[in-house]
Amino acid sequence: MVTKRIRSAVYGSPFYRMSLVGRTPNKLQFVPEDLWSSQAARADELFHGRYIFAGEEIRSPGRPPWIPDGCSEDWIASLHSFEWLRALKNHGGVVAQRLARALVADWMDVCGRWRPLAWRPDVLGQRVAALILHAPFLTSDPSDEFTTAFYQSLTAQTRHLTRVVDQEVAGSRRIAAIRGLVYATLCLSAPARNISNVLALLDRELRSQILPDGGHIERSPKQQCRVLGDLGDVNGLLNAADVMVPQRLVESLDKMAPVLRCLRHGDGGLACFNGSSEGNADVIDNVLKVSQTDGNPLYNAPFTGFQRVTANKTTAIMDTGSTTAPEGNIYAGALSLEMSVGKERLVVNCGPYRGGDNDWRLALCGSAAHSTVTIDNRDSIDQNSGLTSLADVNREEQSGAVWIDALHKGYESILGLRHRRRLYMDSGGEGVRGEDQIELVREVSTDGLQSRALVARFHLHPSVRASLIRNNDAVLLRLPSGVGWQFHAKGGEISLNESIYFGDGGVRRRTEQILVSSSMTTGVRVLKWAFQRIAAPT
Repeated sequence: MVTKRIRSAVYGSPFYRMSLVGRTPNKLQFVPEDLWSSQAARADELFHGRYIFAGEEIRSPGRPPWIPDGCSEDWIASLHSFEWLRALKNHGGVVAQRLARALVADWMDVCGRWRPLAWRPDVLGQRVAALILHAPFLTSDPSDEFTTAFYQSLTAQTRHLTRVVDQEVAGSRRIAAIRGLVYATLCLSAPARNISNVLALLDRELRSQILPDGGHIERSPKQQCRVLGDLGDVNGLLNAADVMVPQRLVESLDKMAPVLRCLRHGDGGLACFNGSSEGNADVIDNVLKVSQTDGNPLYNAPFTGFQRVTANKTTAIMDTGSTTAPEGNIYAGALSLEMSVGKERLVVNCGPYRGGDNDWRLALCGSAAHSTVTIDNRDSIDQNSGLTSLADVNREEQSGAVWIDALHKGYESILGLRHRRRLYMDSGGEGVRGEDQIELVREVSTDGLQSRALVARFHLHPSVRASLIRNNDAVLLRLPSGVGWQFHAKGGEISLNESIYFGDGGVRRRTEQILVSSSMTTGVRVLKWAFQRIAAPT
């Protein structure tokens, strides 16, 4: 807290602002190629003063709401990243250029001096890269007042980014900040100076952030995609500028792409683990294209902690890793499961909440928002360490069938219990069977074993239609295509309850969840369950 106050006092002072003033170019020394596509609808939204980010919309036809009240940090960061400039550039025309210049000019007036979130290193890095990429679109006349102010602001932002690129943020956010500095170093300098220092910083981060199997340390499909895209962009920029690409960057790209493919469902979107939503399949395709990597999905990512099983277009993805805190949020989804059939999702996690309501955010981080087992409605996290501890994960494959066995100890320090989940998919993808075993490993009460409420949850995608059948002993599931599946279980009582889904762009959608409820009064309790495809009538 003291550091933040000191930082605000220093960076917000007129003297610091003066330190950012210096020699300023009036054009780019190297013009980068934009490798990214954009959504056409974004331009229309901006024309009508609609600012839609992170599942929230603000209508402001007069001028952008640069400093809104009640919006999430994700929303504000997305607005200040200026990556939406791409939509206006791709729209083309004088009207789009005029609007883009007006928005940038207004930002320079309102936020051209340091502000905590707008100038956070990752947001700053994204904005610097976006402004450089779109400088030719924004500054067609190098002698006009806007162009002069544009390059003065861009240079000042770059000077600040140089000083703070490895401060305040970590993980994927630091990679985003470094990417922005690579752009600035190559495109604003003549010749490109200090690029070796920037690449040394990138090498250090890759060494610490990219796990041996190619997963990102934050274990978030969203961040896996973001970092891979940032690194692919840097790789393309270095190649275009005729700068030698570091070997660790090449190796990271080659290893990260299969993990990203591991975390995609049949619809091309991402699995909703650890703060991720489905995302946009076209954007993910673009990321893989920019990374210039080929290959199949990685099915066993032991260091990152994900297992993928696929047969006959049926896909199951299971989180078998230790809890991390992507973007500061701890998600208690140990051993959670997602499942899709072709391009249709069947079992999901609830996805992340991106709004400003802290109660909603915490609820979506909890174990009950994931397709896993909860005990006494608690989260599978050691509250002292904030981490879920997992034992070794075993995977066996034979004749096309796959068996996964994973154990986590998150409940051990809290309740003295361990949760083991076994998952099996047959070679034809017609059936997915599971077993959740809760075992007492130590007493936490002098009164002996207390009864514990056990619930295995399976959140359904909103497109799935579910109904209880056979006197509530099974659930009939119907996908939008008409394909039917049946769920049944042993060891607990089956019920259907309401649920919520934020995985589709952060928009809240009502859905249902299957519950298998039981209690634990002995040293071991086992819940068995299965999803079985229903044969189509002939």
